[in-house]
Amino acid sequence: MGTHRQRCGKWLLFWTFTWQLFIFVIMISTVGGQIRYSIPEEMKRGSLIGNVAQDLGLDLNRLRTGRARIVTGESDQYTELKADKGLLVVNERIDREELCGDVSPCSFSFEIILENPIELHRVNLEILDVNDHSPTFKNHVVRLEISESATIGSHFDLETAYDPDAGVNALQRYVLSPNDNFALKQQSNADGIKFAVMILQKPLDREENPHLSLRLIAVDGGTPQRSGTVNIEINVLDVNDNPPVFSQSLYTATVTENAPVGTYISSVNASDADGGSNGVITYSFSNIKGKSAEKFAIDGSSGKITVADMIDFEKDRKYEIRVIAKDQGGLSDAAKVVIEVADINDNAPVINIMSFTGLISEDVPLGTTIAVFNVKDADHERNGQIACSIDSNPPFKIQSSLTNYYNLLSDLAFDRETTGEYNITITATDSGSPQLSTKQTLHIRISDVNDNAPFFTQPSYSAYVIENNAPRVSIFTVSARDPDWNQNARVSYFLDDAQISGSPISSFVSINSESGVIYAVHSFDYEHIKQLVFSVKAQDGGSPPLSSNVTVKVLIQDQNDNPPQVLYPVQTGGSVVAEMVPPSADVGYLVTKVVAVDVDSGQNAWLSYKLHKATDRALFEVGLQNGEIRTVRQVSDKDAVKQRLTVIVEDNGQPSRSATVVVNVAVADSFPEVLSGLTDFAQDKEYNDNLTFYLVLALAVVSFLFITCLVVIISVKIYRWRQSRVLYHSNLPVIPYYPPRYSDTLGTGTLPHVYNYEVCRTTDSRKSDCKFGRAASQNVLIMDPSSTGTMQRIQSEKSILDEPDSPLEVRLRLYHILNETSMSASLSPYTSLM
Repeated sequence: MGTHRQRCGKWLLFWTFTWQLFIFVIMISTVGGQIRYSIPEEMKRGSLIGNVAQDLGLDLNRLRTGRARIVTGESDQYTELKADKGLLVVNERIDREELCGDVSPCSFSFEIILENPIELHRVNLEILDVNDHSPTFKNHVVRLEISESATIGSHFDLETAYDPDAGVNALQRYVLSPNDNFALKQQSNADGIKFAVMILQKPLDREENPHLSLRLIAVDGGTPQRSGTVNIEINVLDVNDNPPVFSQSLYTATVTENAPVGTYISSVNASDADGGSNGVITYSFSNIKGKSAEKFAIDGSSGKITVADMIDFEKDRKYEIRVIAKDQGGLSDAAKVVIEVADINDNAPVINIMSFTGLISEDVPLGTTIAVFNVKDADHERNGQIACSIDSNPPFKIQSSLTNYYNLLSDLAFDRETTGEYNITITATDSGSPQLSTKQTLHIRISDVNDNAPFFTQPSYSAYVIENNAPRVSIFTVSARDPDWNQNARVSYFLDDAQISGSPISSFVSINSESGVIYAVHSFDYEHIKQLVFSVKAQDGGSPPLSSNVTVKVLIQDQNDNPPQVLYPVQTGGSVVAEMVPPSADVGYLVTKVVAVDVDSGQNAWLSYKLHKATDRALFEVGLQNGEIRTVRQVSDKDAVKQRLTVIVEDNGQPSRSATVVVNVAVADSFPEVLSGLTDFAQDKEYNDNLTFYLVLALAVVSFLFITCLVVIISVKIYRWRQSRVLYHSNLPVIPYYPPRYSDTLGTGTLPHVYNYEVCRTTDSRKSDCKFGRAASQNVLIMDPSSTGTMQRIQSEKSILDEPDSPLEVRLRLYHILNETSMSASLSPYTSLM
């Protein structure tokens, strides 16, 4: 007992020292962007793991601006990064046994990513075990049947306790309750599993003590210590002195993962020299830790081991099972079965996008990181070797950074105008047989840069506009396109500074900056300007803006807006010019030539000459094209001395315009005769001037009288309307009545005005007289005799109106008749006497 206590004391000191070292020492290693922390399991949420910023040598501002965050492919996030403080803390409860099972040491890793620029740092976190589990036995009671003939030194295998903790916190030893017959011996397997064997020290005497009750205590090495207990109930049997013996102490077998339930794995075999019931052997599993008991099954009579549940290589790669062979007398033997799981390629690679920029500028430099992604495969060795590629031949490439981490980089220059977006399919393929692959598609849009200047649809523009156009009329439209996008493609149009004939181009034309429509500022005159040549600039809305120019030529087209102008003979107001033709002139004699010009151009300036009037049309003719006046026949003494020709000059426009010229010709041989003819021409001209004056005067008088009558008629109509409205607004009934002869006055019902004038013209006089009648105010007013009967009828009806006993209806009718009649009497026609 003293030795046992000393051992316990040493173990207690050892585990106390180890636990204190675990609490105060955390190993941190940062090598090449990697750091390592060690923390105990079951830490509270928010507990500090380490100062990431200090351990990585990063500034806190870098963590904030780089949007530092944790990226991992695991579904559970056990840690949290507080980027504002640079601390790594526990995010949720960590159970080492649940996370790693029996794997020791237990650790997992994750990455911390920063952007702008992208950085990756790996963190390895080791989870240290805490003594939070007590050793447990599968059964509460172990029942043994031991023959009393068992020899001293016989071994009896006991049930193994299971403690999920690791290291010193795991199962360390067994303690058997004090007794006289049995001693406890502790042994360990190659994998470190401890089990207890009970050794017979003193022969059993069934007659003295047929039943023994013992307690087996399993103790771990944690602080404080934890323990588990199982009761051992021993029945003493008679005469079974040969225990079963396995043919070999270690059995090995291999099973493929995902093998169907019932698949045969291996068989164990044991023999017993006893006969009868004492030689019958039963096989069973001593103990399978964790969930292994659910994975396999053993036939108790044959020892065949088969698959009982789905096996996954990624969870457990090897199983160690202890098989017990027991005879009917309670004697047993044990053997170990090691089952290795063979991996198959049953897991496709998994692609996790850690960082991705979906919008990039078309002018980004080569080698720009577009995305960072992680690829994992749960399979082992060759089945877990992954190769990444991208389909087609896009301007991207994949570059490996850390283990299982890849960067998607730009490999060529981008041109948004050619390709505005890309669908990049990343394919991750393992090396298994058959190969498994996973695809992930990234959609990348290219943002625009103002790298294209606007260009016009034509190298130059020509347009035509007819002179005398309306101001602000649209001439034509220039159009430019820009292959850029949005604001960079918004084209505005401007007129370049230029001058035409000393005036800025803006005084001739204007342009709509949005549509490119060119307008005429004012009306053009072909006779002053025949064409406009200027430049239009198209400028986009980028920063800085880009522009291009195009030459625009506007041709002014002539319109027939100018009549011909006669240059000869000159038409003056004071003197008369006459051409002299000798009486002996022959046929075709050139009298004179009418010379005219037209400032228009083209066919609008083609002139033709025609003889309109002539004193003797059979004597002269006018050349259609040249305007020459020639004699048609021989001049004779019978021809009048003075000849007056009217020539019309017409252009060829549509519609045509014309001018008239009067040519005076004197048939004489001497100059005095010519002067006499000129006097006559002057008198004719004076006569024509007087006649024109009188005609204009007569037209003015007639217009004045017409307007006066129109005003009088309108006044009468207004007066009648007002009288009828006064009667209408009274409460008396209105019965319209019209005199029978009112509308027959002078037979028409109108007010005619007669103007008499006399025109006197004599054959010998070159002057006519016009005599106009006197004004209407001087005429004698005479009443029409036909109105006498009307006046008598009015007097009689008025006497009826004055009678007090007349019915109201009759009186109203007569009142209306009197008003109408008095008005018509005031408008009786007048008669003008000369």
